[in-house]
Amino acid sequence: MHDLNLNEYLNMSFSQKHLLSLKDYSKDEILCVLAHSIDIKAKFKAGIKPPILANKALAMIFAKPSTRTRVSFEVGIHQLGGYSLFLSSQDIQLGRGEPVSDTAKVLSRYVDAIMIRTFRQKDVEELAQFSTIPVINGLTDLFHPCQALADILTVYEHKKRFLGIKLAYIGDGNNVAHSLMIICTKLGLDISLACPPQYRPNNQITAICTQFAAQSHSKLDISDEPAHAAKDADFIYTDVWTSMGQEGEQAERLKILTPYQVNEKLFSYAKPDASFLHCLPAHRGEEVISGIIDSPRSLVFEQAENRLHAQKAVMALLMQ
Repeated sequence: MHDLNLNEYLNMSFSQKHLLSLKDYSKDEILCVLAHSIDIKAKFKAGIKPPILANKALAMIFAKPSTRTRVSFEVGIHQLGGYSLFLSSQDIQLGRGEPVSDTAKVLSRYVDAIMIRTFRQKDVEELAQFSTIPVINGLTDLFHPCQALADILTVYEHKKRFLGIKLAYIGDGNNVAHSLMIICTKLGLDISLACPPQYRPNNQITAICTQFAAQSHSKLDISDEPAHAAKDADFIYTDVWTSMGQEGEQAERLKILTPYQVNEKLFSYAKPDASFLHCLPAHRGEEVISGIIDSPRSLVFEQAENRLHAQKAVMALLMQ
């Protein structure tokens, strides 16, 4: 397989206004974001920090708290020369005391972009509909596009290509799984998911990704067999079994998902040089054993760092 050179995508025109879901992005637009991520990261490592978003303001709305999302966006906009405003659910009446449309119109007059991490995808889409500035989805119950960009950036750094790469996702078919399905089938990676029948990915998203896979000639496979999904995989990926808002289901989820733990036995089905991915935070001893996540095959902290650089690329492309 030939390596993929992303340099040609640095100068392509980029017409997207928002990042709501990667299903709205073409293959070339995703590669453009990745090319800029690599360029921005390389310059940062060399001590070059061009203030390309000088004096630009990013409003960060958090209905759901997060370590990585807050720190990476806040530090990222600062490194690009701009600044951020943190707005928690106590600071803003989004969809409660004030309509989402009014919040969008007001913030459009104050800041240059909005990043929102919340529950309902509908709120993010309505915010974008009534906003005159870019809106970035920092996470919803349905999608996590920024995480998927960081994940695929990590894959590219280790393989330099996408064709012929297989990623296995094991566990809950959640927002992370949805965005991975989209980006893999758009870019031509094979993706195999193993999820219990109760926690399979959304049927509509699966149908859309099946179409994307047909267009890119990649393989999308969903089963309830972890060993089947992990067979000959280049990367094994998992996520927590209980996300925010699901705490009442924790005991039931633990019971159902225990056979989906990523451990040495599961890794034995993957390729000998397979790597481990996790979006963090991780619950060691639940979805993954410590011996895997703390081993040399684990790329989880490279992934976490790449949130910073991928999101800087997204902001640079949308806010300039």
